[in-house]
This record gives sequence, C-alpha cells and structure tokens, in this order.
Amino acid sequence: MTTDRQPRATLRAVAEAAGVSTSTASLAFSGKGPVAAETVERVLAAAARLGYTGPDPLASSLRHGRSGVVGVVVEGRLLHAFRDPFAVSVLDGLSQVLDEVPAGMLLIAQHAGSPERAIPQLAATALDAVVFSLCGPDDNPAVDHLAARGIPMVGDGSPADERVVQLTLDNRGGSVAVGHHLQELGHERVAHVMMPLRHDSRTELVGAAALEDAQFTDSRDRARGFLDVFDASSPMAQTSLPDVEQGAAAARLLLDRPAAERPTAVVAQSDLLAMGVVRAAGELGLRVPEDLSVTGFDGVELPWFAGTLTTIDQHGEQKGRRLGMLLRRLLDGERPDDEEQASDLRLGTTTAPPPRG
Repeated sequence: MTTDRQPRATLRAVAEAAGVSTSTASLAFSGKGPVAAETVERVLAAAARLGYTGPDPLASSLRHGRSGVVGVVVEGRLLHAFRDPFAVSVLDGLSQVLDEVPAGMLLIAQHAGSPERAIPQLAATALDAVVFSLCGPDDNPAVDHLAARGIPMVGDGSPADERVVQLTLDNRGGSVAVGHHLQELGHERVAHVMMPLRHDSRTELVGAAALEDAQFTDSRDRARGFLDVFDASSPMAQTSLPDVEQGAAAARLLLDRPAAERPTAVVAQSDLLAMGVVRAAGELGLRVPEDLSVTGFDGVELPWFAGTLTTIDQHGEQKGRRLGMLLRRLLDGERPDDEEQASDLRLGTTTAPPPRG
C-alpha cells in the first residue's frame, strides 16, 4: 500500500491563514523583523497548523546560488580518520567555522589507490567549495574536475596545485626540531617511524631512496627533516597505515635487536605511531624514557596514556578553523594567499638522555 505524498506547505499559505502579507509572515517566522508579538504568534500558529517548518532549502539554494554544502575530501577510509584524534580535531575546527557561514559538511572518502573513484560522487553533488584535508596525495584527479565546475578549493598542503589555496605546515622543520632536541639530550642512535610514503606502502624497513618516489608530501618532508639531523644510514621504517598497530609493528623491526645495536630514541611521524612505538617498547621490556626516548608529531590529547608525549603540536582545532576561514573568504569572492600553520615543540615525559653503557 502506498500513500500519496502531501505537498509541502508554503509561506504564502501560512500568510493567508494568518491574514497577513507574505513579507510580514517571512519576517515573523524568521524573527528578524519589527513585527508585533501578537502577529508573530498568529503566524507561528498558522505555520504549526499547516505543518510549515521553514523555507524550502532547495529553493533557497537556487535563489542564492549556493547549496549550503562543503565537501571535505578525506584520503583513505573514513574509519581511519575517525580513529585519529588529530583528524577529528581538524574536522571539529572546520565545522565551527562552517556553522558560522552557515554550511553543512559532507565527508567524501577518496580511495588511496584509485582517487579517480571519488569523481562520480563529487559530480553528483551540489557543492559550494571543497576542502582537501588530512595528508592527501600531491596529485589528485579531483582538482581538474572541481576547477572545471568553478568550485573553490582549500588544502592543507596537498594537492600540490596552484588552483588550491593552501594552509601549509613546515613538516620538515618540525622533524628538525625534535631531532635537535634528541641530539641535545645526547642521542646518537636514533631511528625513524614514517607514515605511508605511497598508497601501496607496506610496514617494512626502508632506506633514504624510498623518499624519491613518495606520493605523500607530509611523510616525505618529515623524513627529510629527520635526515637533515641524523645520518642517512639511520634505520627507518615506513607503515602501511599511520595507526597505533602499524606503529608498533614498525617499531619492533627497529628495536628487536641486541642492545648495542638498538636505537636509544625513535622519532615517529605522528602521535598515534609514537604510541605504537611505546607499546612495542613495553612488549620488548624497554622503559620509556629510561631505555628509549620517543617523540611524535601532531599534538593530540592522549587520555589513555599515563605520560605526556614529546611532540610537535600543530594545533589541530586551530588548523581546522583556519582552513574554514580561508574557505569562507573564497565563498565571499576573495582569492586569499596561501598561509602557513604554526607548530611548536612540546616537551613531555617520553624523552630523556640515553641510557649509559
């Protein structure tokens, strides 16, 4: 059995039922005009009787030339973004600004190995703007599609395209800062745990040559910063995913060796990877920081961790808000210059001088 869909009540019908003009009904319903309280009550009562809940969003978008939707392209599965507290903090900051625009946020997952698969979804969606966030690839086929539609784009350093307004981060400088901190503590045998360099990366030991064909700017630049401080022969491992589990797997490759050969410190490219290193150290009977110093990169809250991670704080919520403000200026018809997000070395309890002997 089917039921005929009832037509949507209109503002004109509400005005007629309340005995006022359509413009008066609009002002009364929005609460933004000088309308007598008695008239407002009469209009709202008529709206309630007719089931009128407000202007038709589709009609409104057609009048104003906007859909009220901003697409946020996330590289990889959304599951991984929601598990990453840094990603969540960036999205939270972005959503705060979108609430002010106002606009809704549509998350669009882009498969790492075949980014072109996101284009049909983008093509079928009315979007006011698009934000590329959370460490996507340098080359993204979605940029050509969106540019052809005249949709403004904001990125966090990628895709590397002049048509995308960028909020960049000095990833290389951040790695240099933690490297110098470890050097000042006296560490010489230092290893590096990297985020994926390519969409098909495996968790394995790699050499500096692996950086030459990297697809992801953030992981490449953080590794280059590490190599600016430490010797190119320093042990490095990349991961297939930047999460705790793969961080632990990579750390075991670096740490499960005789004490005389084992690193006394590990620089991890994210806080989640650093937590994996801490986990692996514990499994191998190593104390942090007495036997092993560990640093991260992001500056997220880790309420399940008893200590405080030494890390590069890139202020995720603030970063999300700044992405939103750049986007807002684009929607207002401006073309803002690229900007850089500040980051700070935040010292914690996971670094100390290397063990003696």
